[in-house]
Amino acid sequence: MRIGVDLGGTKIEVVALDASGAQILRRRRPTPPDYAGVIAAIAGLVAEVEAELGAGGTVGVGIPGSLSPATGLVRGANSTWLNGGRLDADLAAALGREVRLSNDANCLALSEAADGAGAGASSVFAVILGTGVGAGIVVEGRLLEGFNRIGGEWGHNPLPWMTAEEFPGPPCWCGQRGCIEIFLCGPALAADADGPGARDASGLPARTDPAARGALARHADRLARALAHVVNILDPEVIVFGGGLSNMAHLYEELPKLLPRHVFSDVVRTRIVPAVHGDSSGVLGAARLWE
Repeated sequence: MRIGVDLGGTKIEVVALDASGAQILRRRRPTPPDYAGVIAAIAGLVAEVEAELGAGGTVGVGIPGSLSPATGLVRGANSTWLNGGRLDADLAAALGREVRLSNDANCLALSEAADGAGAGASSVFAVILGTGVGAGIVVEGRLLEGFNRIGGEWGHNPLPWMTAEEFPGPPCWCGQRGCIEIFLCGPALAADADGPGARDASGLPARTDPAARGALARHADRLARALAHVVNILDPEVIVFGGGLSNMAHLYEELPKLLPRHVFSDVVRTRIVPAVHGDSSGVLGAARLWE
C-alpha cells in the first residue's frame, strides 16, 4: 500500500492506493497553524488510515516548499511556519519509517504525467494556480527536481515583458519584487478586480462588469507571457493547470491565442489543459513518490 499526503495551507489530505494504483481510502483535516501541530496531524491521519485498512504502507508527502540539499531544512514554503523545520526527519520519527517529501507542484506533475492530462507525453510542465503559483516538471516519466531541488520554481521569477504600469512589480513574500506568483495568484487576481483586500477570485469568470473583464484579460495576458518563457526554455509537450484558478475555462481558449506572440518559434503546438485529477492530483502524486 502507498499512502500520499498533501500538506496544504488550509487542509491536509491523505489517500491510500493499492498495488494497482486504485484509491482505497481518503481523509481530510484542517491544517494546524503551527509546526508541531502539522507533525501530529499527519501522523494521526496516517495511523487512522492504516488502522482502518489493517495494513501499513509507504508514505510520500507533498509540501508547499522544498528541502534544502545543503541543510535538509524546509525552505521557500508560503506556509511560513514550515520553514526551517527538518520535516522529513520529524515525520519519520513520528511515523517510525522513512518518509519521502517533494514540492506539491512536483506531485501534481507526477500524477498528471502518469495517468492524467499529460499521460503519454514526453514532457509535462504542471502548474499550480491558486493561493500560490508554482510548477513541476516531468520528462520521459521522470520528475526533474534539479541539482538544487528548485526545478519548476517558476513562480519566483520576474514577470516577463513588464509594462510601464507593472514595473517594478509589487513586493513578494520571498523578498523580491515583481514575481510571477505575486501577479498571477488568486488573491492578486481578486485584488485587481475588486481592490486591495479582496482575495476570492472564484466568481470573476461569471461576471460581466468592466472591472472583472479587465482583470481577467490582464491575468490571461500575464500568464501567457510567463508561460512563453517556459516554452522558450523547456518546450514542453503539455502544460497542465491545477489549483483553484485552473477551473477558469476562458484560459484554455485565450492562452493558445496569446502564447505565440511571445514564443520564439513559427509554430506553438504546446497543449494547455486542466488537470484530469483536479485537486486530487497533489495527493495522488505524493503517493507516487515511492514508485
